Amino acid sequence: MWTVSQLARCCGLSRSTLLYYESIGLLKPARRTAANYRAYTDKDGARLRQICIYRAAGLKLEDIRALLERPDSGAAAVLERRLAELGGEIERLRGHQRAILQLLRKADATWRKQVITKEKWVVIMKGAGFTEADMHRWHAEFERSAPAEHQEFLEFLHVPAAEVEAIRAWSRKEGAGDEDVRSGGPRGSLEGAGGKMSAPGAAASLEGTGGENVCSGGRGGP
Repeated sequence: MWTVSQLARCCGLSRSTLLYYESIGLLKPARRTAANYRAYTDKDGARLRQICIYRAAGLKLEDIRALLERPDSGAAAVLERRLAELGGEIERLRGHQRAILQLLRKADATWRKQVITKEKWVVIMKGAGFTEADMHRWHAEFERSAPAEHQEFLEFLHVPAAEVEAIRAWSRKEGAGDEDVRSGGPRGSLEGAGGKMSAPGAAASLEGTGGENVCSGGRGGP
């Protein structure tokens, strides 16, 4: 049997993410011990491991639920659709990369030395064709792929330290680049934060990778 923390840690998830999966029915409700603590079985662990694999492929939670409930129907179609979506995302990000490189080539050395605020940067990004959703996704990818440079970039934009921490914490949340963008991120978040060092690819979440025991197919701990 597994506790919430043990199973979450094994699969590289936060405790809150595991509980969220349970609350929306993606993971079956855990059994309760005599002391009313959650207790997960190896079967629960195997299901969570499959959820993590699908999340690593970038599938939406509703698609994952459908695949788990009907494993023999529609899996290929869902995966093919996701592959097509990734192709589109990659091309869009490459377009963003080209647009920003063009902006940087036009900027001379004095432009770089001037004070650039987050407000000015948002105007530049929008002028390059970024939508608010595009900027949020890129912002989250920047934190995922280059966290140190993300911190440095936010400081370069003269964002206050407390706001930098809030922005980076939001960026690390699962799904910050897709589901969470509809909520607009944290209060006071940097709209369109990102930078030239953002990775251009549409990288999948890593939350389902790593781990031992249940997450690698073996039996759990005590």
